[in-house]
Amino acid sequence: MNMKTYSNKIFLLGIGIFLSGACQRPETGSVQDDSLAIPLRVTTFDLNQVKLLGGPFTHAMELDVQTLLNYEPDRLLAKFRSEAGLKPKEEHYHGWEDNTISGHSLGHYLSAISLMYRSTGIEEFKKRAEYIVNELALCQDANGDGFVGAFPDGQRIMEKEVAKGIINAKPFDLNGIWVPWYNIHKTMAGLRDAFHLCEIEKALTIESKLGDWTGMILSGLDDNQIQEMLKCEHGGINETLADLYADTGEKKYLVTARKFYQKVLLDSLAEGVDVLAGKHGNTNIPKLIGLARLYELTGDTNDYKAADFFWDRVVHHYTYVTGGNGDNEHFGQPDHFRDRLGPNTTETCNVYNMLKLTSHLIEWDGSAAAADFYERALFNHILSSQNPVNGRVTYNLSLEMGGFKAFQDPLWFTCCIGTGMENHAKYGRNIFYHNDKELFVSQFIASKLNWTKKGLLLTQRTAYPEEQATHLIFACKEPVNLTLRIRYPFWAIDGMEIKVNDRPFRFSQHPGTFVAIPRTWKDGDRVDVSFPFTLRLEPMPDDTNRVAIMYGALVMAGELGPVNDPDASKKDYVPVIRSDSRNPADWLIPVEGKPNHFMMKDVGFPRNVPLKPFYVVYNERYTVYWDLVE
Repeated sequence: MNMKTYSNKIFLLGIGIFLSGACQRPETGSVQDDSLAIPLRVTTFDLNQVKLLGGPFTHAMELDVQTLLNYEPDRLLAKFRSEAGLKPKEEHYHGWEDNTISGHSLGHYLSAISLMYRSTGIEEFKKRAEYIVNELALCQDANGDGFVGAFPDGQRIMEKEVAKGIINAKPFDLNGIWVPWYNIHKTMAGLRDAFHLCEIEKALTIESKLGDWTGMILSGLDDNQIQEMLKCEHGGINETLADLYADTGEKKYLVTARKFYQKVLLDSLAEGVDVLAGKHGNTNIPKLIGLARLYELTGDTNDYKAADFFWDRVVHHYTYVTGGNGDNEHFGQPDHFRDRLGPNTTETCNVYNMLKLTSHLIEWDGSAAAADFYERALFNHILSSQNPVNGRVTYNLSLEMGGFKAFQDPLWFTCCIGTGMENHAKYGRNIFYHNDKELFVSQFIASKLNWTKKGLLLTQRTAYPEEQATHLIFACKEPVNLTLRIRYPFWAIDGMEIKVNDRPFRFSQHPGTFVAIPRTWKDGDRVDVSFPFTLRLEPMPDDTNRVAIMYGALVMAGELGPVNDPDASKKDYVPVIRSDSRNPADWLIPVEGKPNHFMMKDVGFPRNVPLKPFYVVYNERYTVYWDLVE
């Protein structure tokens, strides 16, 4: 079967929520009793229970639908077939698919189309997932021992060298193969998602065989050899192995997952020691997602300590105003950002993975702080990373003062092309969380929740962030007793107002919490929430006069000129702000008829410029950081 390009027109899309699981760590090779699995305070809803109802996220998802349909599975499968001794049906894609990390993109694609199928119900995505799984089964059978992969000569090197203890590891190279375990992690994740979201049983069979092969490669290695091997980036393979244990009940996969524990990093984090400065960001974030999953499955508090401490340090000491982190893919010194602004800040893969980790923290304790960070990164990096006209995505989202967004060629594959496929396929998965007695409204995104177990249909109507409010309408045949918890955003410093059926609801909570509304809800009940946006500065910790301008949850970007602006090289191309006031409301004037747009008033030197939300910026030069002088 030759899967060719499709160009279907997609109308209203549904988006849902995918709970991938959490992590934890006993000692290598030991397995804790299942009874130690932690009870999550809240969980997300299934993908097909939440539908988006328009707005920027629906538009971004529609663009991603077209991107995914325009890819040809046979081109993504080409090197899997050639490495298995089978003739490719089409020429392989290029970029990193040439030789560097060939095969990783298929795993992302399989995850993305599985998410899209569950979100939209478009059968074409399930057909493609089934086709890919069947092709991978053919390749695995041809390889003969459970391996399935596309990196050149990978099976021989892993079996004849690595498995024998002959290990030559560099940060991105293991015995001449670029990041083989990272690559296998992506394949396993795609198979896991095809099993969970498309209900393709064969996907779990293939994943299990690949898990067995992974265990075989490691079975003869001692701890020193494994630690040497782990010097090479290995992605979040501990997470997929932990999920494989959860899906099969086979503890051998948990044992293998524990072997992917890099002591030099993770022991320090579990002890509360920050060793992140200078580290490659996306090499390390997935390891902590894996520990988060293991913590949920086994209850090991060391896993919790490492994941929680890591999240806290990255979010509060290594993260820019947009929710992104890193410059040239690496963490700098904590709280040092002033001299780390350039075209290669904030790799999108890093944010993709930080949001996965953040979702675990929300589930553990219903954390409003984690939900606040999720909003920051979702609006100001993930949504900002996609071109709203053609759907192309960024590798690094530039925070250079006077820089521009560099959108990638979708046919020249990189890691962020891969995560970009998934980012815009799952916007609804963290809008709502629940347990049996509570329903959390975590994000203000126009959506409809069908909570089938409760017989409840909840519609969230809002034009947020162009509207500074949201409206929740209940539809249920029978009254439903539960506590509705609405996030009170940290940025809502002018307060939040709630009305239940047009009557004011009084509460004592403060910004950065969830407001609880216990009630027996009836058909037609309505909750109206308003939270005025305010302008504020967020200064850099190492230079309080280098600032970003926020409006509610939104990072504001100054419009400087076209990408090819001949004045861009001038020293004063990016204006400074000359004002004695640190309240931007004193010198920014709202633009009539354009929500969330402002114009400087007599403070820009040598010129005043307009500002608008960063996520609507594309094909122009901008700045999100400004130098403020008296």
